[in-house]
Amino acid sequence: MTPAAATDALAGLRAYHLPPPVPWWPPAPGWWLLAALLGLAAAALILTLRRRRRCRAALRAALAELDGLAGARAGLDPAEFTRRLSRLLRRYALARFPRHEVAGLAGEDWLRFLDTHGGGQAFTRGPGRLLREAPYRPADTTPVDAELATLARTWILRNAGAGT
Repeated sequence: MTPAAATDALAGLRAYHLPPPVPWWPPAPGWWLLAALLGLAAAALILTLRRRRRCRAALRAALAELDGLAGARAGLDPAEFTRRLSRLLRRYALARFPRHEVAGLAGEDWLRFLDTHGGGQAFTRGPGRLLREAPYRPADTTPVDAELATLARTWILRNAGAGT
């Protein structure tokens, strides 16, 4: 060993080298998990927004039909007005509630369903009773109650967020 080498112990070492840079792909497992969670959250948000939009479309259509029906009330036979109103409520109920709960209902059961889901007792003991009775009365004895259209509107609006 030379005296200069003995005094400089680092002279015999090679130059240091850096490790290769960390690649950006593939990401670490934590990033994969975060991406999966964000994907699930985005899918849930999209499904929720689609469902809400579909429900709101049914509400808008029902209210528009109710407005048209109320406007044409003077020109309609009272029994026909009541039948159309009942069909409108049934279609809206089918759009908002599971089919097996609504489809088979008729008569008193239908009126009880309407009362249970926002009608209080206005369908079984109030003006909503006309939905059951008016289609079977003679046209000249059927009273057309303006409250019936108001009651239908109230029921539709109360059930705007119900069911599915």
